[in-house]
Amino acid sequence: MGQVMRHAFRGSILACALLLALPLSAHHSGAMFDATKTLKFDGTVKEFQWTNPHSWLQLLVADGKGGQEEWSLELGPLVGLHRAGWKPRTLQPGDKVSVVFNPLRDGTHGGKLITVTLPGGQVLNGQGGSQDAAEARHSS
Repeated sequence: MGQVMRHAFRGSILACALLLALPLSAHHSGAMFDATKTLKFDGTVKEFQWTNPHSWLQLLVADGKGGQEEWSLELGPLVGLHRAGWKPRTLQPGDKVSVVFNPLRDGTHGGKLITVTLPGGQVLNGQGGSQDAAEARHSS
């Protein structure tokens, strides 16, 4: 009976380890973003999606021809954003903001948000964490 119990215990430990590893394997990498480039735009918030596992900012940016382009910017996880001062209603449709982000490698209108400057001048880290951490990523 002792050997059977040890085998069952090892099996349950393995099952727990596999369950804990699933969220890690499901998380995507940042390889789609070009971390060597940063873009800065002023734009108008179309939509802010406070969602798990990542929030999204839909931003309308002047295209230089009298029209607008829509950009999709990915933010960090909710826990980090909340700790950095974000709330579900931090951004509202129509807000005028300035963003700094790493663009998508394929050139489509999207990227990973580094910072956003709110209408009142407050700057928030788009990946969560301190403003200093965002500035360090931006300057490197």
